[in-house]
Amino acid sequence: MTLIHDQAMNYVYQQMLQRLLSFFSRAERTALQLMIQRLVVTAGGMENIGDYKVLAIQNGSRDSCYTLALLRAAQLSIAGRAPATFQLRVASLRMSGGSATAQDNIHRCYSALFLYDDPRAEVVMADNREVLPFAHPTPISDAGREANRLNLLMVGHRRALDGPLDLWDDRYLATGEFYGQVARWNRGVDALVSSDTPRQQKLFIEGLKRAAAKAGLKASNPRGTGLDELFASLDEFGSDCYRGFYGGKGQAQWRPAEQFEACRRTTFIDIHDMLVSNLEERWPLLTEFLGFQPDELTAQLSDNDYISPQISAHVRGLQACFVHGRSYESGVAEYLQRALVMMRRKKLPERLCVQAMELFGNPARIFDQRGVAAAEAQKSLGLSEAQLVCLLFAPFVENGAGLERFLRQCHPGMLVAMPDLHRAMQGNPVSEQIAQWMVDVSGLPVSLIGRLYRMGPLPRIQSGLIGGEFADGDGRSDYGNGAAVAGEWSAGH
Repeated sequence: MTLIHDQAMNYVYQQMLQRLLSFFSRAERTALQLMIQRLVVTAGGMENIGDYKVLAIQNGSRDSCYTLALLRAAQLSIAGRAPATFQLRVASLRMSGGSATAQDNIHRCYSALFLYDDPRAEVVMADNREVLPFAHPTPISDAGREANRLNLLMVGHRRALDGPLDLWDDRYLATGEFYGQVARWNRGVDALVSSDTPRQQKLFIEGLKRAAAKAGLKASNPRGTGLDELFASLDEFGSDCYRGFYGGKGQAQWRPAEQFEACRRTTFIDIHDMLVSNLEERWPLLTEFLGFQPDELTAQLSDNDYISPQISAHVRGLQACFVHGRSYESGVAEYLQRALVMMRRKKLPERLCVQAMELFGNPARIFDQRGVAAAEAQKSLGLSEAQLVCLLFAPFVENGAGLERFLRQCHPGMLVAMPDLHRAMQGNPVSEQIAQWMVDVSGLPVSLIGRLYRMGPLPRIQSGLIGGEFADGDGRSDYGNGAAVAGEWSAGH
């Protein structure tokens, strides 16, 4: 770019910064200066700040957009009074089931902060283990959707028969792997910056370790209390967190391979203690400046950023119907009651509780809602109702220990074929009809069903904080600002 063009763009950036700062309270401006100071110290002084690269994870949530606005303000504030400023890498993970609203929020946030054309900013996304420039509104690739579907099923099926209903643990594993890889890409980054609360960080690390255990990975005892432990754990897991399921075959490698550094130098910078404003004070900045559009009810009810409340309620209905022998309606009602308890403990506006009751509490609409939720699960996750039911029973793990119960409850006509099913899972040839039935009912190829069958017993992960949906009355599993988890981590947070 020419000198005149550079000067013109710097003027545009500084004008945008002044407008951004006009939305900051006095306390937020003070916090911004403290953040700048922390970044400069971590970089080793102002003389090194121009060579310092910071990573921020963006998922379209309320908190991730707010954090990015603070980082951008810090970057441009330094640029206005120093010869150079830090580089900013902003990365998002494409996964099936993610909402269009979240993607729109990401795009509007990037546009408002003038990130797309600033050479000091990298705006990237990962799709099927490929790092690409962020593209809106490009949907997830077909290959990425299929990989997500298989990973969700493999991790979801690795569940103790009497364990909690942690069907979506794959989201922890995929997010953790993404963190580790995007931190090494294109000469790496020096620091990951996150504003997640200590509780959110702890819950994410616990969820990641639980998911890793299901994938056959081992991690040592905790070395820290939050995301400061993340990269140490990822180093222990290795670059492919799913190799225990696929043996290095069938999954795409992270690419472009030549652009990933062998060694990671990333540290963690926690800025949660610098967030001084409450939610109500942030809304003008979020909505008027960044163009953030909240979906408050989804934000409070969703299990995580990738599974909608409708699918979550649907799964609870299926569990009640097929696993516990009750009505579908009773499962949805149970989901609603737990959600209302959680929402009221968090002192959310009563209007959100009313919306939840209107959505899930009308018996006359349950039948239609079941059809809508089933169609959504098929479209966003690639799973039929029969495959979701199979996932609830996890009949293949522990050498098929739960197979007979699954068949008696859901497919009694297949009980006579149970010996053939075991032979197929042991790797022996069976008839085409048997093999096709296994594929149709599970959504998995027979080879992967056999892998689940032969994997060793699932380690018991002790945790007082994560034990299933609404386990502590405080919320759900989620992937917030940078990682995501339970109650506080949501697409609207």
